[in-house]
Amino acid sequence: MGVPPPNLYALFQARFPREKSALFLEVDDPAGHVRYDAVETETGRLQAWLAELGVAKGDRVLVQVEKSPLAILLYLACLRRGAIYVPLNTAYTTAEVAYFLDDAAPRMLVCDPPREAALAPGAARAGVTHVRTLGADGAGSVVDYRRCAPDRTVAACDTDDTAAILYTSGTTGRSKGAMLSHANLAANALTLHHVWRWAPGDVLLHALPIFHAHGLFVALHCALLNGSRVRLVSGFDAARVVALMRDATVFMGVPTHYTRLLAEPTLDTAACGGMRLFLSGSAPLLASTHRAFTARTGHEILERYGMTEAGMITSNPYDGPRVPGCVGPGLPGVDARVVDDQGRECPRGEAGTLEIRGPNVFTGYWRMPERTAEEFRSDGFFITGDLATMADDGRVTLVGRAKDLIISGGFNVYPKEIETALDALPGVRESAVIGLPHPDFGEGVTAVVVPEAGAHLVEEVLIAALADTLARFKQPKRVFVVTELPRNAMGKVQKAALRTQLADTFTVS
Repeated sequence: MGVPPPNLYALFQARFPREKSALFLEVDDPAGHVRYDAVETETGRLQAWLAELGVAKGDRVLVQVEKSPLAILLYLACLRRGAIYVPLNTAYTTAEVAYFLDDAAPRMLVCDPPREAALAPGAARAGVTHVRTLGADGAGSVVDYRRCAPDRTVAACDTDDTAAILYTSGTTGRSKGAMLSHANLAANALTLHHVWRWAPGDVLLHALPIFHAHGLFVALHCALLNGSRVRLVSGFDAARVVALMRDATVFMGVPTHYTRLLAEPTLDTAACGGMRLFLSGSAPLLASTHRAFTARTGHEILERYGMTEAGMITSNPYDGPRVPGCVGPGLPGVDARVVDDQGRECPRGEAGTLEIRGPNVFTGYWRMPERTAEEFRSDGFFITGDLATMADDGRVTLVGRAKDLIISGGFNVYPKEIETALDALPGVRESAVIGLPHPDFGEGVTAVVVPEAGAHLVEEVLIAALADTLARFKQPKRVFVVTELPRNAMGKVQKAALRTQLADTFTVS
């Protein structure tokens, strides 16, 4: 594959179709389509606009906006400028965004127009120079960029220069910013483009959010390297997605998408007749879902495994068996091993902690050098915190997650953050948050709380009290009030016992 250009945008630029009028982004309204020649022009204008506002190489641009063609062009313009793109989940509350404003210290915040009034005071306190708006319809103050003449340059970058910071929640409740370099992202994209057999004529049906590595990096980067057309879909409506499959070849989704597709009567072999590849990630895919989808469509879902700090790590093969419940071997160039508590490699088939090393692994956590050092072994392996087994042929099967991580609807939820919010509510003495099997979300966030003496706690009231504090995907779907939490002899809460006791909460009608 050769040595990629140091700036990730330059790599994409070199792979744009020869026919520059080829369509890149397709939306419902043809007036909103973006062609590859417009990518060059519009990112050039955006780059000039960023420079005019004082955004220089290495400056952070914090972005919390809905999916739109202009939002994608802004991301590409930041790459081109050498600025660091910092996307935030659109579900984050004003209180949550305040933390990221303080921690990332961005030069600019770009948000949805309706949220500007709520976010501006926090931005001012954090010393953010500029606040601009961008709506899903492309409206907002960002459109001011169109008066600028295109800057045709591409910033000179070292391969280790940070291209993006993606925040991942920490078990202490403090989110960590994973710094991903131009080289990290380029190496991962080139590998995925190769192993998933992208070819001329491929069309990506894009139904993922663009604040997450899956939708922003994995999906879009592969399409850009291929010079492909991308059909953008906002939100997820199963019937609409099935209808759009007739004009697409590749679909990337989370397990929740596949369970909803299976519930859609129009999903059949004819609807998927032109499809080449269905991919699943961001959360474990149930083997039953894998088998049901194959029986219904004739297509085997290709499951892969990744994380914010490394992009994609393993993948089932394009050719050969795609084993349900297995995420495949390490990608080319990625070393993977399973180790015990002492860091010794486990015998094949024995469960332990998965560790990885490769060009896709992030450079470290933003402003957390000590935490970064803790997460790496002396030989360069990153400790993922995920529990896995490895077969003799190198295939990895995830068997659990350290640190009690919950993955609900494809989004990471760390119990400590929810527990902290619950414990701060009047009448709550203590709480424990767990993930329970959920037919739609994979895992449903569930809280178990103990009231203070004399307090009367009501489930609906507790859930409502978190609405302005936590993003919707983090909010408990159920809250159980108990007199005490189960503990071991050392006083540690036994979450495994709670999971067993409440296992059928969402699966029994």
